[in-house]
Amino acid sequence: MTTTTGSVDGAAAYTPAGGAVGTSRAFSLLLIITGAAGLLAAWVITFDKFKLLEAKAAGTTFTPGCSFNPVVSCGGVMESKQATVFGFPNPMLGLVAYGIVICVGVSLLTGARFPRWYWLTFNAGCLFGVAFVTWLMYQSLYNIGALCLWCTLAWVATLFMFWYVTGHNVRHGFLPAPAGVKALAAEFHWAVPVLHTGVIGMLILTRWWDFWTS
Repeated sequence: MTTTTGSVDGAAAYTPAGGAVGTSRAFSLLLIITGAAGLLAAWVITFDKFKLLEAKAAGTTFTPGCSFNPVVSCGGVMESKQATVFGFPNPMLGLVAYGIVICVGVSLLTGARFPRWYWLTFNAGCLFGVAFVTWLMYQSLYNIGALCLWCTLAWVATLFMFWYVTGHNVRHGFLPAPAGVKALAAEFHWAVPVLHTGVIGMLILTRWWDFWTS
């Protein structure tokens, strides 16, 4: 027995009697795409980090392919202390986390449904991810003073998955919210992640305004 509970990104959502819910094809694909984007970024950064370490051990130099100028300098970010905040290269954490997101997306795409505790746990993981990349963004812009393009790809992928998973949980009542917020989450699910991305873009633009316009 199923009951209609609302919509997920424009598609009807159904809640089985046991309370487990799935998602639309579009939402599942979004998780797969953002997970793949984050995994790609993490893999490239990890690969280049090891190349930097090998070059340092050999007494040579290695310049990552995305180091173009003093501002867009992946190497400068990778060699900062913030790049190993847990005692190992940060992207190694991304290799695991983004891989999990892809697995969840593929499971949902094949029709899997998960209970409330699963969705809330997934949401908590996404919350940790967006909080961590927000800290990394601040460090990159205002302490390290350099920008890594692969890092920015991971930032955007993480914030999109966080806001979409949060919106999903709000729509299904897994997270408490007024009826108006639920309606907005269903109708304008794209607005918050787009706005969040725009804010990051404006911060990057204003942080190095003189450089971009010179």
